[in-house]
Amino acid sequence: MFSIVITQIVKMLLILFVGILCSRLNLIDDHANKGLANLLLLVVNPVVTLMAMQADYEPQLVNGLLISFALAIATHLLMIPVANLLIKKDGNDNYAIERFAVIYSNCGFFGIPLVQSILGSEGVLYLTAYMTVFNVFSWTHGLGLMTHGTDDHRNSSFSESAKTLLKNLCTPMIFACAIGLVLFALQIKFPPILTDTLNYIGNMNTPLAMIIAGVSVAQTSIPDILKNRRIYLVTFAKLLIMPAIVFVILFLARVDSTVAYTILVAAACPCAATGTAFALRFQKNYAYSSEIYAFSTLCSLITIPAFVFIAEHLL
Repeated sequence: MFSIVITQIVKMLLILFVGILCSRLNLIDDHANKGLANLLLLVVNPVVTLMAMQADYEPQLVNGLLISFALAIATHLLMIPVANLLIKKDGNDNYAIERFAVIYSNCGFFGIPLVQSILGSEGVLYLTAYMTVFNVFSWTHGLGLMTHGTDDHRNSSFSESAKTLLKNLCTPMIFACAIGLVLFALQIKFPPILTDTLNYIGNMNTPLAMIIAGVSVAQTSIPDILKNRRIYLVTFAKLLIMPAIVFVILFLARVDSTVAYTILVAAACPCAATGTAFALRFQKNYAYSSEIYAFSTLCSLITIPAFVFIAEHLL
C-alpha cells in the first residue's frame, strides 16, 4: 500500500511540475486556470463520483458507505472546535481563512486520484460520502465563517441567506451523489457506450487536478511563503494534527480497512481550494489563502505517504 501511494504521489508531482511549466511559459494564465478548475469541479469530479456508484449492490458496500458518512460527519464536527482552539480570533484579521484551511481538505481535487489509485472504485464510493459531508459543511459552516463581518453577512436577511445556502448546495457534485445513490440502490446501470464515454471524462481527473495545482503554485511567491510563520502553523495543524486525530478515531473504531484508508486520506489532503474561492468572493485575503493552498499542497506530498505508512502497520 505504501509503495503504491509513493508511486502515485511521484506521478502527481511530475504532473504538478507540468502545470508549473505551463504557467511559466504563459500557456495557462490565471483566467484559463479558473476555467480548468470549473471544468474539474463541475464536470469531471461529479462524473468520477457518479461512475464510482455504478458498482454492484453488496451489503458490505452499503454498510461501508453508511460508516463513511458517519465518520465524515464526526470528523468535521470534531475539526471545527479544534480549529477554533488552534487558530485564535483576537488580533488576527485572517482567522476565518486559517480556520477554513485547517478544517476543510482538498478531498475532491487531491483525494479522488489518490483513493482511486490505492483502493479503486470501492474507495471512491466511500470517498463520495466524505465529499458530500464536506460540501454540506463548507457551504453552511464554512460559508458563515468566511462571510462573517462582510457586507453580504450584514445586509442579508434570514430568508435571503437560506435561499443563497440552498442555491449553493445545488451543486453538480451534490446532484451526482444523489443520482448515483439512487442508481446504486435501484441497481440501474448505464449502457456500455455511455459508461465508456463517462470513463473517458473521469480519466481526466488526476492530470487536470495536478495541472491546476501546479499553475496555482507557480502564481505564488515561495520566498514570501517561507517567511510567513502563520502559514507553518496552519499547515502543521491541517496536515499533521487533524489527520492524527482522525487516525486515533479510526484506530479506536476498528472499521473496515478500505473505509479507514479512505477517510484518513481524505482528512490528510491539503487545504481545500474552496477556501481560496471563498476568499476571492467575499473580499478576504485572497493572496494569503492561495499561499496556504500552495504550501500545504507541496507539504502533503510528504505527509500523506507518512500517514499511509503508519496506517498500514497499525490500522
